[in-house]
Amino acid sequence: MIRMVAITLPDGSKREFDKPVSGADVAADIGPGLAKAALAVRVGGEMKDLSTVIDADAEIAIVTAKDEDTLELLRHDCAHVMAEAVKELFPGTQVTIGPNIENGFYYDFARDEPFVPEDLEKIEARMHEIVKRDEPVTREVWDRAEAIKFFKDKGEHYKAEIIEGIPGDEEVSLYRQGDFIDLCRGPHLPSTGKLGKAFKLTKLAGAYWRGDSKNEMLQRIYGTCWAEKKQLKAYLHMLEEAEKRDHRRLGREMSLFHLQDVAAGAVFWHPKGWTLYRTLRSYMRERLNAEGYIEVNTPQMVDRVLWEASGHWDKFREHMFTSDVEDKVLGLKPMNCPCHVQIFKQGITSYRDLPIRMAEFGACHRNEPSGALHGLMRLRAFVQDDAHIFCTEDQITSETQAFCRLLQSVYKDLGFEDVIVKFSDRPEVRAGSDETWDKAERALQDATTATGLETELNPGDGAFYGPKLDFVLRDAIGRDWQCGTLQVDFVLPERLDAHYIGEDGEKHRPVMLHRAILGSFERFLGILIEHYAGKFPLWLAPLQVVVATITSEADDYATRVHAALCEAGLKAELDIRNEKINYKIREHSVAKVPIILVIGAKEAADGTVAMRRLGGKDQENLVLKEATARLQEEAAGPLART
Repeated sequence: MIRMVAITLPDGSKREFDKPVSGADVAADIGPGLAKAALAVRVGGEMKDLSTVIDADAEIAIVTAKDEDTLELLRHDCAHVMAEAVKELFPGTQVTIGPNIENGFYYDFARDEPFVPEDLEKIEARMHEIVKRDEPVTREVWDRAEAIKFFKDKGEHYKAEIIEGIPGDEEVSLYRQGDFIDLCRGPHLPSTGKLGKAFKLTKLAGAYWRGDSKNEMLQRIYGTCWAEKKQLKAYLHMLEEAEKRDHRRLGREMSLFHLQDVAAGAVFWHPKGWTLYRTLRSYMRERLNAEGYIEVNTPQMVDRVLWEASGHWDKFREHMFTSDVEDKVLGLKPMNCPCHVQIFKQGITSYRDLPIRMAEFGACHRNEPSGALHGLMRLRAFVQDDAHIFCTEDQITSETQAFCRLLQSVYKDLGFEDVIVKFSDRPEVRAGSDETWDKAERALQDATTATGLETELNPGDGAFYGPKLDFVLRDAIGRDWQCGTLQVDFVLPERLDAHYIGEDGEKHRPVMLHRAILGSFERFLGILIEHYAGKFPLWLAPLQVVVATITSEADDYATRVHAALCEAGLKAELDIRNEKINYKIREHSVAKVPIILVIGAKEAADGTVAMRRLGGKDQENLVLKEATARLQEEAAGPLART
């Protein structure tokens, strides 16, 4: 009796075959167009090689370049093609690991001689050759011992080590394309020709084997890959734009801040940068005051006893700076949460006092690896716009709604209107019982629904004490930045024995909502600098106006103009240097000064100013009083409008 294989397609239609079939067979049965476009097959929702044999009834979908998750497949194959090209061009190079990352991939290589940027051009050219060869990509399952011997005989000791670490109950699968063979779980494209031409190698970097600084240093080649050339072109344009907007470069040009090895991971704020920082902090302080937050300040050094009680010692110890003082071990705080609980516990708190919204612009320190440090975006010393809301379970929804309204309003004021919200549930390693997590996740989900937020599930990425919402901003060039967060915590109040007196006269545990809007001031300022490319709206600009003279005859009048601007509360500077006006304008434009008031003999005689805006070619002639009033109104910022 012939066993029929019933295949159910995404549209619900069924096809029956009198023998096992591959994904390629099904695609060909549907039509030659699909057979040509097919890249992989999804069986029961799992992506597999197109050659995968289906020998039982199944729901399948043929994967083409139009599918959303095709990029993962393309980038995976692109990494293999790059590795093949490297092996052909530089024999003796060992290949190690090559995973996908956001927008691309990388591969780590072991080689005595370092790669140089010119090598990337050669490798990329060879990759195009490999694509043109259209080499079939085939999967092979090997005996573990044979696979280890195979790679050791080839001098690929890293691959042999990886195989030795694969659990004994897992298959050892290798993929072959041409003369190149690599260890891989798959899936892969049916041939190298399916990869297309929309890829580019982008940069070189160093990387330790298995990410451990005690291991050998490898050479990492990064690349990007897309389904279409127009996508690649758009991405490369974004990279160019990102380079122009790099906050580290703009920080130098605008004299905002600098970083140096004598204080690695900490910021030296210059006067203009500190002005920008204080402007943002003042804005946040006013917004929080208006929402009923109380501001506190807590110690930097705290006994390890508190960190152990809170659970942070086990979770964050490796990232904490510590100091032995007499017979105690003190930890430099990496976050503010346990300290805020200590303030909450002082005295007797009634249910009538809740919610308590406790905020702190708290200086925190984390022992980040030196290789992870990146300008303002990743530091060891930073300030969180941190707050904790102590409330009852019944108040979770209303507090979530209020926080989300505040957060969205702040983001809009700061120039971000495209916000993605992600819901993260319980991680594998966590504190608290499953029952507690069930309650916390249900509470946050209900609050999110009541708020009307659309969320994406980010499974397993919750905090170790509770589920959370993460708020992701999209900047001016389409990059995503995770900034704000709201976390529901039933665990920490229990661990630190926090309670309030309920309406029944009994002790009850408060719920603790951990929340942040900016995340950290330093990182958010880095994001702001890049979002605006240094061209801040007037209210945020650290230097708003420069009064620049054309001739020395106008110096006295320019001085009076400068004084009038300062009296109006504007951040202004006077430039009466003996330099040509075009030089002055160019210099201040590079420094991203929003407004330049040009003063010559005519302006001095008429009591006017010639106003030039950053990026504009024209200038506007205004009487001083009108110019001052207009700029004063513009510089007042969003708080003046609320």
